[in-house]
Amino acid sequence: MKENPQGLDENIIIVGFSNVKIEDTNTFLEQFRKENLIPIQFFDAKQIAGNQHLYFAAINALNAFNKKTNISNNMAVEALLFASGQRQIKKAVKMLGIKEDTSEVAVLLMLKNSHEKKKYLRLISQIIPGERNNNVLELTKKKIDDIIKLFKISDIEFKTKLKKEGLEKEALTDLVIERIALLVTKS
Repeated sequence: MKENPQGLDENIIIVGFSNVKIEDTNTFLEQFRKENLIPIQFFDAKQIAGNQHLYFAAINALNAFNKKTNISNNMAVEALLFASGQRQIKKAVKMLGIKEDTSEVAVLLMLKNSHEKKKYLRLISQIIPGERNNNVLELTKKKIDDIIKLFKISDIEFKTKLKKEGLEKEALTDLVIERIALLVTKS
């Protein structure tokens, strides 16, 4: 199972988990953030349009911090904002954040160097109450329909992209990434 899209930055790691049972989301997130020195963000995997969705959110968050155009003071939160295409943290969390009933989780880690990869993958696998399963990142027909509604992608927009690309999953991923890119232009 791949931790990130082929040929992409080795310091950006994206992993999925299924059968997750989190009793108290706030306690879980606080515990995890206190113990780690790297940006880590958790997403409801049912709302994620594949690895590239989170990869481009991470790249844009890193670029925003480098250019000092970031909205948030926290790199992980900045990645959440980009992944959702929102400027408000509350809206971003509502769209893509984990909740008590979230059973499929996508985790985005932004490492300082790739030597930390095994350490953090092991740590995350021990702490998340579920099974490591990158298949939750894949687009299914149900996920496609839900993500189209979530990101308010019109039928015309989707059909136009389909004519150019021909593949439903790739078209949706591209449209979500375009939403991420729009957030950069709003800065």
